[in-house]
Amino acid sequence: MSTAATVPETRDLEGDEALATLRDTGIRKLLVDSFVRFRYADGFSHSRALAFQLVLTLLPALIAVVGFAKVLDQDTLNRVLVQTFEDLAPGPAGQVLTQTIEEGSSGGGLALVVGFLVAIVSGATAMGQIERGANRIYGVERDHPALVKYARATVLALTAGLASVLALVLLVAGSELGQAVGENKGWSDTLETAWSIGRWPLGAALVATAAALLFERSPNRSQPEPSWLALGSTLSVVLWFVFTGFLSAYLELSQNFGETYGPLAGFIGLMLWALLTALALFVGLAVAAQLEAVRAGSPGPLEDDPS
Repeated sequence: MSTAATVPETRDLEGDEALATLRDTGIRKLLVDSFVRFRYADGFSHSRALAFQLVLTLLPALIAVVGFAKVLDQDTLNRVLVQTFEDLAPGPAGQVLTQTIEEGSSGGGLALVVGFLVAIVSGATAMGQIERGANRIYGVERDHPALVKYARATVLALTAGLASVLALVLLVAGSELGQAVGENKGWSDTLETAWSIGRWPLGAALVATAAALLFERSPNRSQPEPSWLALGSTLSVVLWFVFTGFLSAYLELSQNFGETYGPLAGFIGLMLWALLTALALFVGLAVAAQLEAVRAGSPGPLEDDPS
């Protein structure tokens, strides 16, 4: 049975060498070999597992935010969240989410503590899954020791994970969130315009930062210079934008989506987004790994591949 070939660790690689390697290999061959590496590293299974963990992280995080607002006695924040979800997912899906907010706000401190702890544990587990998938893509058979692995995973969850969630909020729910804040807090036209424009570059910067951290810190190996990871991380960011944009447009334009799936519509959309996000990340990692493998003189993406 074939597995992804081990990528030899390389040192002192310069950015112009990455471009030269890409030109010599050809973008088409690199992408084809990268997909072979992704597939034989069981990338689809790792993506499904990561998507499940992402969903288990986002929902408790929402409950924690609601509990935090209640502890601070911020009824305005609760109204903003309710109105945002009503605008973003009207109908039965929005009703389920707003009911979650209302019930979470009644719990107050308990909702904050439980939601936060569950979100942290689930987020660290998600980052651990990213390490596992990244290692298999690079042909690394062993993860970090458990304590080291999940300590690193917790740090990544609080940095790259939080940045990704904020980017999701800004880009997918930013319009509805801004409208809800404006109606509840009375934004001026200047602030409304600044929010409408500024949320896009800010969201892009957050996603790019999260991708750079994950590409650099996830695999259990010494990674090359950022310039060698830039192609893969950029591809992941672009795919994330495309997938998120398509999903957002579909949910907004499809009038029958909520009617067909009822209260499950919002969760189905979230699960689809999580799966596409995981695929974007691991495909980008496969491209970065394959580019480095070519430079190291081991271009075959499979362990038993003689080429």
